Amino acid sequence: MVGEVVGFDEDGGYGTVRADGGATYFFHCTAVADGTRTIEVGTAVRFEVVPGRRGQWEGAELTPISAP
Repeated sequence: MVGEVVGFDEDGGYGTVRADGGATYFFHCTAVADGTRTIEVGTAVRFEVVPGRRGQWEGAELTPISAP
């Protein structure tokens, strides 16, 4: 999927990503694909949606999309 990071709590280690279709998904800092465990709000990303631990869908493998 393609979307944008719309929230990130660095201290808590979690955030929210919004898909282009408007759906929002929780993600944990370990879902940031480059291993940095941090990502800026407003970053355009490619990501996967996977079943989460609490029975809800979550964002995974968040990879920033480079500007052309």
